[in-house]
Amino acid sequence: MRTFFALLLFLSLSSALDAEGKPLKVFILAGQSNMEGHAKVETIPYIGLDPKTAPLLKRMSSPDGKLRASEQVRISYFTGSRESNGEGTGKLSTGFGSRSNPAEDGGKIGPEYTFGLTMEDALDEPALIIKTAWGGKSLYYDFRPPGAGVYKRTGKDIEKNRNPESGSGHYYRLMMDHVKSVLADPKRVHPDFNPDEGYEIAGFVWFQGWNDMVNRDVYPVLPKDSEENRFAKYSEWMAAFIRDVRKDLKKPKMPFVIGVMGVGGKEVKVDNQMFRDAMAAPASLPEFAGNVTAIQTSLFWDDALGAIDTKRQEVRQMSYLLRTENKNHANADGSMSKQVQQVYLKKFEKDLISTDEAELFKAGASNAGYHYLGCAKTFALMGEAYANAILQMMEEK
Repeated sequence: MRTFFALLLFLSLSSALDAEGKPLKVFILAGQSNMEGHAKVETIPYIGLDPKTAPLLKRMSSPDGKLRASEQVRISYFTGSRESNGEGTGKLSTGFGSRSNPAEDGGKIGPEYTFGLTMEDALDEPALIIKTAWGGKSLYYDFRPPGAGVYKRTGKDIEKNRNPESGSGHYYRLMMDHVKSVLADPKRVHPDFNPDEGYEIAGFVWFQGWNDMVNRDVYPVLPKDSEENRFAKYSEWMAAFIRDVRKDLKKPKMPFVIGVMGVGGKEVKVDNQMFRDAMAAPASLPEFAGNVTAIQTSLFWDDALGAIDTKRQEVRQMSYLLRTENKNHANADGSMSKQVQQVYLKKFEKDLISTDEAELFKAGASNAGYHYLGCAKTFALMGEAYANAILQMMEEK
């Protein structure tokens, strides 16, 4: 018996010694609203309804069935609206998704949650996540990297008095300033940081794109017979971004993950696919071979919820057609009162969306399509994929 306990003590001490002598692993997550994360915590149980993802929910849970709060991973989350930026810190847990108050639990998750849990399970050592994210931001202007030069205003910019040159790259600078601020004193965020061992910036995840994808001013629509990608400039600026963050952080081969915009799933319009191709393109450059990976987030889009959301859009469209007395629909002559319209719309919705579908959507969705329907299952799969991509690059170094 004494031998058994001695062995347990030896193994425990060996594990502790293995953790000692290692620099603190630091991971940087940056982007816009989908990096913030708009999946309400209430949609997390939906992950368990699918046999394929039920094991993921189990990994997100403690033995008592509650959602995990990491013991080894800490997070510094810098976000805000306009100039009202602030920081939230603590053990990695749910609630570090989109926040109206940067310092308070927002009741949502983004990719950071399962990213950190996956790292904890794989590394079994302290780690620090530095997350900077703001909704509605572009790469061409807001996050514009220094290597891309100062943004040149378009005619529409001048006409509408927007995007002054002084703001070019403003959020890139905010991001870098915060990262450097945290790294100047890691112990402020992670109490297990040992100054004698230092830290290692082990990976960077970029997840952004919507505002560039829908912009026709910076990325003009090309003639139908053109074989060019109208978003080719995004590829150039993304490559410059990777080079610049590596230069600023003094990590020339830092593992870098590009989360490719995947709203809508696999079947999308030509322009959307064109944008996805442009986002992923830098990962194929010879200079980034083996240390830049593009993750197609369209693989994690929930098709079942997406199909229901399409029907919900039909209901919203019908509501508009009734209100505007559309000549091709039931209220063409304007004789329907608001109450009659509501009764008509209710029946239209009931005939279109079954009770089971309505309940499924309530369980799994909590936001709009451009936020991946606010589906925790989608964001959890993303975070796990981002972490595994970095782990693979770390292993191959």
